[in-house]
Amino acid sequence: MTTAREDLLAAGLAVFDRDGFEGATVAAIRTRARASNGSFFHFFGSKKELAGTLFLEILGRYHAAVAASLHDPCDAREGVARLIRAHLDWVVNSRREARYLFEISRSEWTEEIRGAQRAQNSRLAEAVERWRAPLVARGELLPMTPLLFFSQIIGPAQVFCRAWLSGRDRTDPREQAETLIACAIRAVVGNQGEKR
Repeated sequence: MTTAREDLLAAGLAVFDRDGFEGATVAAIRTRARASNGSFFHFFGSKKELAGTLFLEILGRYHAAVAASLHDPCDAREGVARLIRAHLDWVVNSRREARYLFEISRSEWTEEIRGAQRAQNSRLAEAVERWRAPLVARGELLPMTPLLFFSQIIGPAQVFCRAWLSGRDRTDPREQAETLIACAIRAVVGNQGEKR
């Protein structure tokens, strides 16, 4: 059974997905959630606050899925493949959430939301770095900043997924996983990580 807060967040996601941030109204969110005005404002001070809270919750779920792909030990090539597959699987299996996470304007977020986003991003970077750092030290992965590494791994997959999320391309992004993985391996795997 969901709570009133969860119902409001789910309704917010549906209304933002349908109407966009600008077009969404508190009344539409309340109606979808079957919540009173008092209930809405008990949990959220505004549409913007609900949107920011929703963003952080979805970001947390996305990060958890990506970080979970590296829980078991693996080499450079396998880790790159796992990261890309985790991203593609999450986007396809959580399409509405992915569209919200990757498409909504960040200009709406308060500094508090931006700070929480930076903290979540740092936790994901630390999880990836625990796997990556020893591989860089052994020469299996090329030395680069964590941000550059992540952009080489997820960046191309993200660009590819945006076309699917927007409806411009109807092909399941996972169909291109092997090509995306091969390109990422060329970008980040060092000589020590190459197949012999």
